Amino acid sequence: MCQLLGMNCNVPTDICFSFEGFAARGGKTDHHADGWGIAFFEGLGCRTFIDQKASIQSPVAELVKRYPIKSTHVIAHIRKATQGAIALENCHPFKRELWGRYWVFAHNGNLEGLEIEPRQFFRAVGKTDSERAFCWILETLREAFPDHKPADQDLLPVLQKITQWLASHGPFNYLLSDGDSFFVHCSTHLHYIVRQAPFAAAHLIDEDVTVDFSELTTPSDRVAVIATLPLTDNETWTQVQPGQLLAFRDGLVVAGLP
Repeated sequence: MCQLLGMNCNVPTDICFSFEGFAARGGKTDHHADGWGIAFFEGLGCRTFIDQKASIQSPVAELVKRYPIKSTHVIAHIRKATQGAIALENCHPFKRELWGRYWVFAHNGNLEGLEIEPRQFFRAVGKTDSERAFCWILETLREAFPDHKPADQDLLPVLQKITQWLASHGPFNYLLSDGDSFFVHCSTHLHYIVRQAPFAAAHLIDEDVTVDFSELTTPSDRVAVIATLPLTDNETWTQVQPGQLLAFRDGLVVAGLP
């Protein structure tokens, strides 16, 4: 299956270090070579890069590695195709507008037998179960809150209900954000780490690269990195429990179900 990478922080931060190790899993240290993508929220805008090439072969991925785009909300994905051909329209993350904001979604898993009829506002362009699930989530949220985006504590139970139904069809690890809220759901494997003062050095598992974050941060910075599997071998990562739906804000877990 695919792998996920996310970042949520209290100040705009680049993801170059984490993406360096993550991208290596797209055909070098792992077999997720059927496309990749990444989305950066910048204010109300959302800068998205996708490519059907493996991330280790993609010139676009090389650009992202070398281009320190700073953001407080980032979602990335490397694909191992299960449903849908290797094609640009099937690459995650997917993006749609709801309540006047862009929403971005990436999924790791395989929802077998998921039959969803197209509904009024959100329809899949590609052929993946992931994009269909994303459209179903947004349609359900829009029906529950037709006029405006609710607070996270009101949105979370509705999101959990639709998540549980979708997860009944198979593994449903996902990252979902609108550049303000950041939601994480685990079915099988998902981990996170919160980096904050006192900062230290971190070493990637997939590349021989070390960064000393104490040289790049201020004492008030806080960064949460979420990944399918830990990206570093000298830090302690927290495993998200199967069935958990978490909300991150400013680099911290602020809510969770169950």
